Amino acid sequence: MRIELCSEDPAAAELLRPEKNDRSGIGVHYVDACLKPLKAGVPLPDGTRFSAKRRGLKITLSLGPRKGEGLMRRLSVSSDPVLMLRAALDEAGDKLGIRLVSEGGKLWLEPITPAG
Repeated sequence: MRIELCSEDPAAAELLRPEKNDRSGIGVHYVDACLKPLKAGVPLPDGTRFSAKRRGLKITLSLGPRKGEGLMRRLSVSSDPVLMLRAALDEAGDKLGIRLVSEGGKLWLEPITPAG
């Protein structure tokens, strides 16, 4: 079961252009633009709030009282901010048992079903 969280910001990709270099090495302006719709929290159908934020290199996802954290790893993942963000979101989501899926210009929350 997928739950729609928000629409993706198409202007976020503009922040990755070379002339918009933020000198962070991880594309903090891009990451902040991607997470901005989730920062205030999105209520899910069951009343639980989902939110995401960045502080330094750490991405924190919150699902109700539970939290999952992932790091923006430039050296071990990639120097591409898009891939770094995806890896950090996957790392944080794994700790919560969820996956964030980007499809059709929207961001979706999908529970990870245990294998078995």
